[in-house]
Amino acid sequence: MFRSLIVGAVSVAALTMPASAFAQPGNKYGTAAEAQAMLQRVVAFVKADKMRALASFSAGASGFKDRDLQPFCFNKSDGKLTVSTHPNLVGTDVRTLKDKTGKAFGEENFRAAVDGQITEVRYWFPRPGETEAAAKISYLTGVGDQG
Repeated sequence: MFRSLIVGAVSVAALTMPASAFAQPGNKYGTAAEAQAMLQRVVAFVKADKMRALASFSAGASGFKDRDLQPFCFNKSDGKLTVSTHPNLVGTDVRTLKDKTGKAFGEENFRAAVDGQITEVRYWFPRPGETEAAAKISYLTGVGDQG
């Protein structure tokens, strides 16, 4: 089921996971609960030390890469990705990203995340380290100048 997206300030930290994780907990994919728990850690880390947090997320350090769960971040001002599960996308305007069906999920990500609110966006995109698109869910929120 898709949630209504709230249009507002840009987003902050987001996590991706395949929709299949809901049907197969305990497998090689993270669960919704694990993704949401990681998002809470991401928010706390960004609030405490944004630069160190972004570096840790990029490196997948400090437990910020767990199977297919990994944060991505972008600037609220211009949409440029500051951290991505696909490093070649860093610097890309998140708003330009479309999935294999043509859905402009990047624009949804940009608009969906609001400080203090968690929103989910569904789309097709490769898992970290893969090239084939898979059904994904991102949990987004806003923290300071990051989405």
